[in-house]
Amino acid sequence: MVPALTRESWFLTGPTASGKSAVGVELAERINAEIVSMDSMTLYRGMDIGTAKPTVPQRCSVPHHLIDVIEPHEEYSLAQYVAAAGRCAAEIAGRGRQVLFVGGTPLYLKGLLRGIFQGPPADWELRRQLADSARLHGSQWLHQMLAEIDRSRPPDCTRTTSGGSSGRSRSIKDRPSDQRVPTAVRRGPAAAECRAFVLDWPKAELHVRIERRVHEMFAAGLIDEVRGLLEGPRSMSKTAQQAVGYREVIEHLAGHWNLAETVELVERHSRQLAKRQSTWFRSLSECRSVPVSDGLGPVEVAERILEEYRPTGN
Repeated sequence: MVPALTRESWFLTGPTASGKSAVGVELAERINAEIVSMDSMTLYRGMDIGTAKPTVPQRCSVPHHLIDVIEPHEEYSLAQYVAAAGRCAAEIAGRGRQVLFVGGTPLYLKGLLRGIFQGPPADWELRRQLADSARLHGSQWLHQMLAEIDRSRPPDCTRTTSGGSSGRSRSIKDRPSDQRVPTAVRRGPAAAECRAFVLDWPKAELHVRIERRVHEMFAAGLIDEVRGLLEGPRSMSKTAQQAVGYREVIEHLAGHWNLAETVELVERHSRQLAKRQSTWFRSLSECRSVPVSDGLGPVEVAERILEEYRPTGN
C-alpha cells in the first residue's frame, strides 16, 4: 500500500545544480501547488548564497515552506523534518492545493516516501574519530575495518548497527515487525504508483552547470556570507559547517587554501555530491527519471513531466 503522503503529494528532486527550483516553480503553477523545501541546508537562516535558495521572485510567485526556519547554530533531525513536512502538507491540502516537495536531500526524500526508523542520535565525536582515521589510513582501510567487525560477530547475532554514526546498536528482534527489514533492501512502491520525479542530466552537462554555479556563488559574495556566519554570536552547527561550499570556505578563512584552491575544492566536492545523490535516487523504486538537457528550459521540463509522467487517473 502506498503511504498517504507519498500517494497524494508530488516530489521533484535531482542532483545539485540540476535546476530543481526553477522547474519546481513552473510545475507548481501548473498543478496549483505550494512548494515544501526538501533540502537540509535551506532550513538555515543566513545560509543563502551557498545553498542556492529559491530567489525572491520564485518565492513570491509560489508559496514556499520550510526555508529559513532554524538558526545556523541549531541542529535539525530527519524526524523533525518529516514531522514538520507532514504538518505543512496537511495545511496546504486543507487550502485545497497540491503539495510539491522540491529539493535534493536524499534522506529527506526517502523519509517522506517510506517513513523513518527512530534510531539513536548522531555521535559527533565518533564521526570525528572515523573521519580522522579515514584521512590517515584511507577510506579503503575504514571499509576493511568495518567489514572485519561484521565478520567477527557470532553467526546467530541478532544485533545490527542502526545508528550508523551513533556507534550504538539496537536488537533487530526488539524492533516492530515492519522495521526489521534492513533499510538498504526494503523497497518502496513502484514508480507508477507515485509522483516522484528526478531531473536526469548528462554527466558532462551537469558538471558544466556545477562549475558555473560555483563561480556565481563566489561572485555573489559566498566568502563574506561565511565570514559573517563565523562572526555571529553563536558558532555554526556541525551540520551547517559540513555543507559543501561552507566547509571549504571555512578552511580557506582559516588559511588552509588559497582562493583558487578553494573554488576548485568546492567544484570537486559538488561533483562528488551530485554523484552520491544520483546513486541514492536510482535506489528508490518510487522515482521516475526525467531526461533533461541544455536544450530544455524550466517551462519545457515542467510540461514534459505533466505530459509524459502524470500517473493514469490523476
